[in-house]
Amino acid sequence: MSNAAAGAIDHHHDPSTATGIPNKKLLWWAFLASDCMFFGALISSHLVYRINPPPGNAEPTKVFDIELTSFSTFILLMSSLMMALAVNAIQRGQLRSMRNSLLTTIFFGCIFLGCQVFEFTHFVHEKKMTLSNSLFGSTFYTLTGTHGTHVAIGVLILGLMYVRSFKSSSPHSGGIGELLKTVVHVGAVCAAIALTFIFIVPAGIDLAKGHGTVGGFFSHNLMPLLGLIGAGGVMAWFNRAHDVDFGERNAIDVEAVGLYWHFVDIVWIIIFTAVYLLEYI
Repeated sequence: MSNAAAGAIDHHHDPSTATGIPNKKLLWWAFLASDCMFFGALISSHLVYRINPPPGNAEPTKVFDIELTSFSTFILLMSSLMMALAVNAIQRGQLRSMRNSLLTTIFFGCIFLGCQVFEFTHFVHEKKMTLSNSLFGSTFYTLTGTHGTHVAIGVLILGLMYVRSFKSSSPHSGGIGELLKTVVHVGAVCAAIALTFIFIVPAGIDLAKGHGTVGGFFSHNLMPLLGLIGAGGVMAWFNRAHDVDFGERNAIDVEAVGLYWHFVDIVWIIIFTAVYLLEYI
């Protein structure tokens, strides 16, 4: 056996644990198992009330924008692919490739969230379906809103993992200076995430649907766009760092986050089928 092969890291098994599975991965599996039961209850409730709708219930086919939801579903599935590429990259020690894949995953997650923000706003203001005026609205917003919260948490975790990959390996690192730099970096990532899915994506969808002009898009979203450019500049400045304490041995951390992200994607496929597509069959 060559020295390289002998020194290779086994990313899927940990001989130091009784189960052979790394503790971090086992903990995530336990959490996801409990989350399966939680989403199972929400999806079951929606389907039960769908079979016996009360009088005055909203008509889903007159409310849904299936084209937009199909687009956001495709984007979320592509984010799962990018997450898999990020895990593969860090397992091979390709840090820059991992960062690019993480950023793409985060960006796709923001697009999905932005589509959901636009969808909810459209349903409330134009379709007049709220959380309290129909049973369908109650189960729909509870189920899809809970999933959206999971996606938002996943995007935040991915952003923190991205920032963590810049931790300095210098023996002189640490102290108040390093803490301030980390805070600034986290702030820039969080600002970019929030601005993208709260302002930029919904406004872009509105423009794509023929509401408004390109000039109006830039004039009404000038501050969010400038904030996004500023946050991107800060992230680009941090991207110059080379001596970092993050590499192949941290692959289990990225893989654990990947488990959560793939779970969120799988749950959405079930929700998209049970809540949206079922209404058109």
